[in-house]
Amino acid sequence: MSQVTTKTNPDLAPARPLLQAAGRSYAGRRLVAVGLPTLAGLLLLGVLAARWPGGRPALLAGLVAVLALAAWQLWPLRRLGPPAVARQLDRLFPELEDSAGLLLQDPAQLPFLGQLQQQRVGQRLAELATTQAPLLPTFFQNSFIISALLLLGSALAWWLPARQPAALAPAAVAVHFSPDVAQAVPATAPRITKVELLVTPPAYTRRAAFAPAAASFQCPQGARVRWLVHVSRAAGAAPTLEIGSQKLTLRPAAGLANQFEATQVLNASALYRLRFAGQTSDDYAIEVRPDLAPTIRLQTPKPYTLIAARGTRPEVPIKATLRDDYGLSRAELVITVAQGQGEAVKFHEVRRDLSAGLGGQPGEAAVASLLNLPKLGMTYGDELYFYVQARDNNGHAARSDAFLVQWQDTAAVTSALDMGMGVNTAPAYFRSERQIIIDTEKLIAEKPKLTAAEFSNRANALGFDQQSLRLRYGKFLGEEAEKGLGVTAGPPTADEPASPTADAPTADEKPTAPKPAEADDDHPEAPAGRNASATAATDALMDPYMHKHDDAETADFLEPAVKAKLHAVLDEMWAAELRLRTGQPAAARPFEYRALRLLKQVQQQTRAYVKKAGFTPTPFPEATLRLTGELKGAAAPRLQATLPAPATQPTVRAALRWLATQSGQPARPADALALEQAGTALAQAALQKPGLYLPALRALRQLAADVRASRVPCATCLAPAQRALADLLPAPVPTAAPVPAPDRLARRYFEELSR
Repeated sequence: MSQVTTKTNPDLAPARPLLQAAGRSYAGRRLVAVGLPTLAGLLLLGVLAARWPGGRPALLAGLVAVLALAAWQLWPLRRLGPPAVARQLDRLFPELEDSAGLLLQDPAQLPFLGQLQQQRVGQRLAELATTQAPLLPTFFQNSFIISALLLLGSALAWWLPARQPAALAPAAVAVHFSPDVAQAVPATAPRITKVELLVTPPAYTRRAAFAPAAASFQCPQGARVRWLVHVSRAAGAAPTLEIGSQKLTLRPAAGLANQFEATQVLNASALYRLRFAGQTSDDYAIEVRPDLAPTIRLQTPKPYTLIAARGTRPEVPIKATLRDDYGLSRAELVITVAQGQGEAVKFHEVRRDLSAGLGGQPGEAAVASLLNLPKLGMTYGDELYFYVQARDNNGHAARSDAFLVQWQDTAAVTSALDMGMGVNTAPAYFRSERQIIIDTEKLIAEKPKLTAAEFSNRANALGFDQQSLRLRYGKFLGEEAEKGLGVTAGPPTADEPASPTADAPTADEKPTAPKPAEADDDHPEAPAGRNASATAATDALMDPYMHKHDDAETADFLEPAVKAKLHAVLDEMWAAELRLRTGQPAAARPFEYRALRLLKQVQQQTRAYVKKAGFTPTPFPEATLRLTGELKGAAAPRLQATLPAPATQPTVRAALRWLATQSGQPARPADALALEQAGTALAQAALQKPGLYLPALRALRQLAADVRASRVPCATCLAPAQRALADLLPAPVPTAAPVPAPDRLARRYFEELSR
């Protein structure tokens, strides 16, 4: 055997590396087959992201899907070891006789026939390696086709936008420039020849970029505005853009000679102007339209809906209209179900997606849903609250008011008839057992500091409190035969006769002979008591409606379970009172705790609402008036008063005084400061109403430039500047006209009348 083994080992030496080489070759070719389509897909996603910025969130999801698909295709390679390669070879080549796995075993551990089979399989595998290359084939046809299609799509995505006309190029706008009078500008100085603007709205608006037709324009919030300024020739300093309180130096445009550009993202309205080589443009306004939150209008149901217990299907249809200025992306119905009553109310929330019709992100959409109360786990007496919330494609969210749907309780309907029966359900507690426990604990803690007499007196007082509480609870069970509060056992007094007993009757009673049994059968004795009637028939009719104080089982209106717990409470109180009366507060404490626990259980079972006496206002019909648009009597009170206007805006008043004194003569350069300060206030007003105040602002700045250069002020600029500044001042307070004094003739006339 040893000779055979040593003879076959050299033949097996090259067979085992063949298995490992076949596995590595298959893994490499499989990686190439999966990697080519993956790289082509990533290239297509990159081109689409560059050409379509608004779809980058969706393209990101596609990127994750491509990578996940590639990982799923390559995941089986982690288990590609020599045993797996041997099994694959056995399936592909019948010549190996399902014995390729023998090449992985030690020949010394195989029997003689196994060694012969191992040697023969090794030889056949070596022959296959020379004729079949590779041993484990990989098909690249599908991989090449998919890669070619993806590359073609990338080329089309890159080529098509380039073929489109340049519709996103900036367009020229008319901008008026005036020379700066503070410095002399030579005629050969460089000038701004053209100003071009391009506005690119945010991607979420799904609006195309546009070129404004005028220097003053409107744009969405978050829009990117690009200024492209052409100059006649280069100068030492670049043009400057003054927008709001910022000053931006324009940078040279890439690849464009004598052109400068600046880009700014606008989130609020602003004024801007350009400065270059002693030139200053007029002020122009950019009005930014903010992105509004979605609006939600519920058409059905009403703000309050009551589902009848019988005769009505427990279903509520919901219809709502959603609107947004740029597009809706998501809608959701939030339902809160309240089940139970009192302190046992449980809430759970249910959310329903209503975004099925918002795939194209429309600006207006109608959503609907159906509330099936049994499917929501509701039953009679339960109620639910719901509201609709929506989100636009910029992330702004809005929600409607909460609407109420209530399913009528059948128990409440039937119990309404019992309200007039005169039954007054009272709460099952009057005094505090907890306070007795606190006092008992305090007495036990202070026992070392007290004398025996003081300790006994305080324990007896606690026993008295326990007796008072027990007697009050005993009234619920008809135990009214016991004496009142504070009455203890003892000999009878003069005011109180002794209680009758079987051995000693009272003085009013006289001993009588017992009646014969026949009389009891034929003439039953009438029931004793103040409510007894003369005839037995009448008593039998009144028996179900009488409140029998002497019968503990029928003297109350409590349920049997509550009555049983109250009996247990009285038993515990009896035991606690006994130990307190005998000066054993520590022994009475367990009974007090058990009585308190039982009382809390009775409390939960017999909760009742006791209406307080007093004024009861008329309930407000909220369910019929809410969200109906009726505003009668709902206006807020308005208090009007005439107050003197404060002496504000001194700069505006100073500029108005200067404008009123102009008579066509050159002004002093020092007066330009008052006009410039008033121009700041006028610029703030121009942000709100550019069409009204922008011409006046230009006129005021022209006047300031004339004053600074000691020229005659522009005559046509005085009136618009004066009107605009006067509008900024508050309205004057009306004053009563003085009463003119009567003249001499009128005084003489009134004197004659008074005679």
